[in-house]
Amino acid sequence: MEKLLLRIIDDYKKEMKPVEESNLNDFSIVEKGISISRQYLQKLRICVRENEFKNSEEEITFFKKHKPYVYSRLKYYAKLYNFLINRPAGTIKSQQLFIDDEIKKLQESNRRHLDFIKYYREGSTILDEFYFLRGKDKISLVSDTSHFYTDAEFSTSHDNAVAKIMAYDLLVNHYIQELDDLRDLTYGKSRKINTLANGDRLSWTASKTDLIELIYALQASGAIKSGTAGIKEMAIACESIFDLNLGNVYRTFLEIRERKIDPTKFIDRLKSTLLQRMEETDG
Repeated sequence: MEKLLLRIIDDYKKEMKPVEESNLNDFSIVEKGISISRQYLQKLRICVRENEFKNSEEEITFFKKHKPYVYSRLKYYAKLYNFLINRPAGTIKSQQLFIDDEIKKLQESNRRHLDFIKYYREGSTILDEFYFLRGKDKISLVSDTSHFYTDAEFSTSHDNAVAKIMAYDLLVNHYIQELDDLRDLTYGKSRKINTLANGDRLSWTASKTDLIELIYALQASGAIKSGTAGIKEMAIACESIFDLNLGNVYRTFLEIRERKIDPTKFIDRLKSTLLQRMEETDG
């Protein structure tokens, strides 16, 4: 059944790509995200109903990874829809205060489930059989009693909790970008133009994802402004220097984080090629 499930997830990602790359301040785009997510969640439900998992590991993978991937996006777009409805149309300051309050609400919600969030983010597996197998839940490990009212065929005690964590990450990144955009409106964008001696513009010839990985690495290392430079600020500077549009850097970083193999492949490649250059120079 794993192949069937992966095909559904791949189709979902392809259909959602235009939505993710569109303006998420547009009600029609957000509504489309909700509609597609609901459609594919139902496809997963039917697939699980009509097929059997090969073993416990396959079932755990589905409820820990595959279902939450789609379910989290449904939660994300539903929250965005509510955000757009309630967002004030007044001053930039009033909008900033509103978004700050939304972030605080998310953080407060997370504080109530810190133990499981720590378990999930650390990649722990010791309790997976209780968290992500149907009919194996222990009441003592269930903090969200709404689980007892869900479809037992298509839910476990904690797949919804994983979806909430993933939706939280998407929402926080979206809100941070909205705050950055509001700051740009307040202070204006200062784009630095950088050219070579012959007048040609510098150009970035690796992928945009590679550049975003580098931006996050530089920010995390404290190499620029002692780590106080914002991601959006650094992205704007790189866009100006290399004359490109990086798009939604926060969303791309989430995709980088979800890599299971070589999560820092560009940084690793930089190290490898530099060592190779040193060896060639020594030779």
